[in-house]
Amino acid sequence: MFGNAFTGWHLVIILLIVLLLFGAPKLPGLARSVGQSMRIFKSEVKSMRDDEPASPDATGTVPPASATPADPTPAATAPQKPTDPPVKP
Repeated sequence: MFGNAFTGWHLVIILLIVLLLFGAPKLPGLARSVGQSMRIFKSEVKSMRDDEPASPDATGTVPPASATPADPTPAATAPQKPTDPPVKP
């Protein structure tokens, strides 16, 4: 849909607008904070991938599914009382 919507000139114009908005002195700090944020994001994604348990296909075993819950909670079996009175229009 937007195959060639952005060309090199569009990038130059966007960079000039960023330069005007933030000013030259603030750009190195902005780039540093963006780089640091990207490093933190990458490390968190990597740690999430390392913490995930192995999929059932990888281990070859699938835990058995239970047909009925072991201990139903009282809230699921008992009717609940409304905490607030109904609002009249």
